[in-house]
Amino acid sequence: MTSTSQPDLSGLIKAYDVRGVVPDPFSPEVARAIGAAFAEVVVLGVEHAERPGVVVGRDMRETGPALVTAFAEGVTSRGVDVQLIGLCSTDGLYHASGSLGLPGAMFTASHNPAEYNGIKMCHAGARPVGEGAGLDTVRERAGQLLAEGIGDPMTSPGRVTEHDTLAEYAAFLRSLVDLGAGRALRVVVDAGNGMAGLTVPAVLGTAAGLPALPLEIVPLYFELDGSFPNHEANPLEPANLRDLQAAVVEHGADLGLAFDGDADRCFVVDERGEPVSPSAVTALVGLREVARELAEGREPTVIHNLITSRVVPDLLTAAGARTVRTRVGHSFIKAEMAANDAVFGGEHSAHYYFRDFFFADTGMLAAMHVIAALTQARAADGTPLTMSQLAEAYEPYVASGEINSRVADVAAARERVVEAYVTQQGGGPVEVDELDGLTVSHWDAHPQWWFNLRASNTEPLLRLNVEAADEDIMIKVRDDVLSLVREGTGEEETA
Repeated sequence: MTSTSQPDLSGLIKAYDVRGVVPDPFSPEVARAIGAAFAEVVVLGVEHAERPGVVVGRDMRETGPALVTAFAEGVTSRGVDVQLIGLCSTDGLYHASGSLGLPGAMFTASHNPAEYNGIKMCHAGARPVGEGAGLDTVRERAGQLLAEGIGDPMTSPGRVTEHDTLAEYAAFLRSLVDLGAGRALRVVVDAGNGMAGLTVPAVLGTAAGLPALPLEIVPLYFELDGSFPNHEANPLEPANLRDLQAAVVEHGADLGLAFDGDADRCFVVDERGEPVSPSAVTALVGLREVARELAEGREPTVIHNLITSRVVPDLLTAAGARTVRTRVGHSFIKAEMAANDAVFGGEHSAHYYFRDFFFADTGMLAAMHVIAALTQARAADGTPLTMSQLAEAYEPYVASGEINSRVADVAAARERVVEAYVTQQGGGPVEVDELDGLTVSHWDAHPQWWFNLRASNTEPLLRLNVEAADEDIMIKVRDDVLSLVREGTGEEETA
């Protein structure tokens, strides 16, 4: 392709990854250019390996094979080898990148609808490629290659080989958590026709040749199908949890697990079919990792983003950990994980990060920790605890969840909130910070509450999260802030 105008790829190659509708704007031609740019910028420009290579995986979307083939053509045209690991979860790709010591590219659109696809890229060791860490340069170079043409392949192009890493991934995860020591559990798993349909039988079952665990897995939608015939693979939406909730109750299961399309996020429901908040899971898993660090004589650090529940720093600090609060977004969490040698990190969106997993996120390892905790949890009289009883200690506060408002003037709406809660306080007991949006906290006085108001990077939206020590206060603060945000015309709630 030859052209004098360079295409604008900013809508496709965003701050954290590549994500778009196939084939427009995300075509095989674009994937080929991104592959060549990734090889030049990340592999040859940063890694400087003696025999440069890239590991590439994909999820179950029908457009994946053609895009992977084109991407691999772009990579090999720069003399860089490609190891194809085929169908895998995103954390499976991170494991391959970490264990093989290679940069990686995972073709997935995560929880997006079937017409989408994308790429999550990483440096060797599963270190993220994002804005400021190479992705902006990849975007610029890919645009140049689309405008000018990729050119003829080198006289010694890279080689393409295939490597099945599923069994290695499963064995690695099994080595990190002992699931054979406690009582037997019945667990319903909703894979949403996504990659958990491949990884759960390998890790929690015997499909990868590992010994059987004391687990009875009840599968929901394990057939890999990128058209998502049953429901979208996005457990953040309550409607997509309904089948799992009903199945847990119907089968008398001890808990339920729901994974998103690329299986890097995991959501938990208790034996009653009630969701367990990701903040509670962060606290539960964090305490397990903190205890292990302390037992091994190390000072534990745990990372959490600023809209996780206050229970996370409360409990982890009391247990002897240092907690570090970050902006929302996996690139910020991963950067702080590495900078602080943190043992664990968690987000409100059900991304969980582990030092033992290359500082990367893995929903499967988080699920294994929850299962292990439940198998061993007992009341003072020795009776086994249910999942709801176990989770109760990690959910003492009441949260609104994230509420989006589409507003005509984001700056004006934010200023109304600042005027009401900050300017007019007259030196009152609120604490204010702007680490990510506006956070106003009344946590060190009574009644206890805090809220965060963040603007979307891509839409005229304001995102509100509120937490309080009791429901009445949470509702009052939530409704008051929303009335200020939506004051006037042209403002409405959005999903």
